[in-house]
Amino acid sequence: MKRLKTEPPSSRRFRLSHFLFGVGVLYLVFISCNFSQFMKVVSSLSGDETYNGIGSDKVATIGDAEDADLSKPFVSSVYKDAFHWRLVDGRDQDAPLRPKEEPMKEEDHGPESMKQISDGYGRITGEILRQRNRTGDLSVLERMADEAWTLGLKAWKELEQAGEKEVGESSIIEGRTESCPSWISMSRADLLKGDGLMFIPCGLAAGSSITVVGTPHYAHKEYAPMLARSRKGDGLALVSVSQFVVELQGLKSVEGEDPPKILHLNPRLRGDWSKRPVIEHNTCYRMHWGTAQRCDGLPSENAEEMLVDGYRRCEKWMRNDIVDSKESKTTSWFKRFIGRKQKPEVTWPFPFAEGRMFVLTLRAGVDGYHINVGGRHMTSFPYRTGFTLEDATGLVVKGDLDVHSVFATSLPTSHPSFSPQRVLEMSETWKASALPKHAIKLFIGVLSASNHFAERMAVRKTWMQAAAVKSSDVVVRFFVALNPRKEVNVVLRKEAAYFGDIVILPFMDRYELVVLKTMAICEFGIQNVTAAYVLKCDDDTFIRVDTVLKEIEAVPEQKPLYMGNLNLLHRPLRNGKWAVTFEEWPESVYPPYANGPAYIISRDIVTFIISQHKERRLRLFKMEDVSMGMWVERFNNTVAAVQYSHNWKFCQYGCMEGYFTAHYQSPRQMVCLWDKLTRGRARCCNFR
Repeated sequence: MKRLKTEPPSSRRFRLSHFLFGVGVLYLVFISCNFSQFMKVVSSLSGDETYNGIGSDKVATIGDAEDADLSKPFVSSVYKDAFHWRLVDGRDQDAPLRPKEEPMKEEDHGPESMKQISDGYGRITGEILRQRNRTGDLSVLERMADEAWTLGLKAWKELEQAGEKEVGESSIIEGRTESCPSWISMSRADLLKGDGLMFIPCGLAAGSSITVVGTPHYAHKEYAPMLARSRKGDGLALVSVSQFVVELQGLKSVEGEDPPKILHLNPRLRGDWSKRPVIEHNTCYRMHWGTAQRCDGLPSENAEEMLVDGYRRCEKWMRNDIVDSKESKTTSWFKRFIGRKQKPEVTWPFPFAEGRMFVLTLRAGVDGYHINVGGRHMTSFPYRTGFTLEDATGLVVKGDLDVHSVFATSLPTSHPSFSPQRVLEMSETWKASALPKHAIKLFIGVLSASNHFAERMAVRKTWMQAAAVKSSDVVVRFFVALNPRKEVNVVLRKEAAYFGDIVILPFMDRYELVVLKTMAICEFGIQNVTAAYVLKCDDDTFIRVDTVLKEIEAVPEQKPLYMGNLNLLHRPLRNGKWAVTFEEWPESVYPPYANGPAYIISRDIVTFIISQHKERRLRLFKMEDVSMGMWVERFNNTVAAVQYSHNWKFCQYGCMEGYFTAHYQSPRQMVCLWDKLTRGRARCCNFR
């Protein structure tokens, strides 16, 4: 015990310095590990191969199953066997997708074999789910997939039991259209029964008008978190609110996805963040909002290019914070003396008032919508790309008001979407070729909704006619799930059997399950065809096939590729309508991912995804583009460095000059783009 006192003081300081030195070294090691991960992503995005990350310390992510207990996979076994499908085309060259251990039978050809496949995988899925349900560990997405699978199998069995007799007698198939009314009126009682929804069977046309008679409610108190954040930075603010919405909506194509908002008209009497009455206009397509047009009492520019059918976008109304300058008596007398005519200017108040009845008329013009209130023009809103008048098949009026009546006049009496026969051109020209036996350069999987007959036909008649597709160096197939409406499935089955380019997935379509279609595209791209690359896109995406092939060829073949319009450090929304819970995504940021309208992955990545999926190590997320980014990041961390190739010309919104892919393109725009492309001009078609 006395020996400690004989030690020199420097000895203790020496040991303390060693301890501090060790802490510093550990800190530097920690920083270097994280920095290496950061450098790997940066080098991959820049295409620099000097840092490939192989052998470096990797940061554990939610996708790293190797670092987790493999007895608890991220995705339950429901996804391993449940989602197998068949290309329904009635021809022998397109074999069904099925597990490798199950051989192809001679009788399994044509649409009739779907029942056998659905029944077989239905039994397998049911047994797996029963085992999983015993443990009660099904996630929300898994329960949703289970329900969609069960309903899909039931819908397909009902479709087959109906037989060809019902198909032949269907007015939809035969192209017989029922005449739509040229005018519609609804009383307050009718609107209350329909939750404020008016169904417009054949949509609108230029010259159509809708009149809404209503009375705004007096303002009520409610908490406004967005207003609080903009003013104070945190907390909630109790504000007075009085506002309502008049929306033109399109057909709801997928369960779980909101219908497109072709026009969102939102008069805000009180409660806007500006603390002034405003009228806001916007659109929302595929759950993506556009840029709002706000009218706040100041007149918009009178330049010709800013007018809509000759009308201002925003008219002037009285504002408390702006006092109009009055002419002096001398100036007024002088103008009268020289004979200059006086033009009296009347400034009207804001057209809506609490507790006062209004008459609002919405008219469809040539270039946009025009809103009149009390007989006066107040605002105009130009049509936007991807939104057509004929798609405006529903009117919704909701919010802080009492609606007394609604009238719609000058309506079209027919609609092509209700007669697929007018859209589907049953011509040999548009039929898909047999799947090639040789390896191909690119497989394109197109996500489509069951009732998007016009969109699929537009793709067949435009970029699917590219030389590379016609020569079978590129193969294109649509991936479609089932619709709750039986008559839609009847038409879909006939379309698939005739054109031979549709893969029907036997589950009920839901927005949250789009990721399953992406998985189907990956599996088809390596099992039914031998593709070097797989491109996933939407049915409203126009692809410049030859240009995309050139972009792919610029990347070394031995390099794993992930190409598209990439996003870095995007954060999930935790509040609001599009909120992602911590259970769904516990991390603060998403991995690097390409926007969903179009992206490309190489075969080695696809093979890795399918193998991980079969081994039940793959996690599925409801946002399919984020899911793909997660899978690619996992490949990058565990297998080989990926070439992340970013380009804005894989357009997320609309079209741009020199585009590789253009998104939100209507069937008319598809035809226009193809016509320009065949003339050697890759230019956009920015009309409706």
